[in-house]
Amino acid sequence: MDVDTGALRCFVMVAEQLNFTRAAERLFLSQPTLSRRIRRLEEDLRTPLFERTGREVLLTPAGEAFLPLARGLLADWLTAQRTVRTVAAVGSRVLRVGFEASGAGSLATRAYTEFMRRHPDSTVEPKRFDWGGEVAALHEGLVDVAFVWLPADTTGLHTEIVTVERRMAGLAARHPLAGRADVSIMDLADEPIVWTRRAPRAWVDWWAVNPRPDGREPVWGPENDNVEEMLEHVASGQAICISPESMSLNYGRPDLTWLPVRDIAPLRVALCWPVTSASPSVAAFAAVVRRLSGRS
Repeated sequence: MDVDTGALRCFVMVAEQLNFTRAAERLFLSQPTLSRRIRRLEEDLRTPLFERTGREVLLTPAGEAFLPLARGLLADWLTAQRTVRTVAAVGSRVLRVGFEASGAGSLATRAYTEFMRRHPDSTVEPKRFDWGGEVAALHEGLVDVAFVWLPADTTGLHTEIVTVERRMAGLAARHPLAGRADVSIMDLADEPIVWTRRAPRAWVDWWAVNPRPDGREPVWGPENDNVEEMLEHVASGQAICISPESMSLNYGRPDLTWLPVRDIAPLRVALCWPVTSASPSVAAFAAVVRRLSGRS
């Protein structure tokens, strides 16, 4: 049988969650689609991998034996993709830099310019990803280095914090709080806040400040898949957002107001790359970022 890495990812997620609904949400699949892929994998392997008893899902002995092997296959495939893509980029003298939304703000732009001034035979390709996607891109070899918004799962990555930004509340321009100089997180307690399924739950909770200082959950508003959708929800008055200060500069709009949230932790932006990377371009770019950020 041919190995279907998508089916392997489905199996590993269900095995880790032991719940088809949660696994489907994390894979951005419908539950029937996920069930079909698992069923097809079991048919190909000619053995059941899960026991389904009422609401409970358990691994069969065969499933337990298969789990570490499936993880190993996925890890090997990721390594293969990363190696091939990295070698191709090095050969063409291209440095691929991942980021999300406003990334590291002006620091990133200055770093691109300075790196290419020092290395005129190289090219920088900034590559934008949606919420938290730059971390997966590093593991998959889609980028060589990335500006990562923390918190994030940086397992297997070299991580250096290169800048810190205030977090800002994004409000519709006509919002009752829009005229203030700043706000407290509890001023926003009853405001619906946008959120996404595209990022890990810990990431979503950190940005939404969940729980709030009084122990309550935020009021969850509409979902979004990217920054443009998020800002449309905010500008139309359906919800608010909490975003880094650089976003208030990069995404300034007359129908939006940005206010500092004075009593929450700031965003830490890290420069990350795989610990196995030996790319001289990545090392040179990191040196430029350190110098520009004053963190040499």
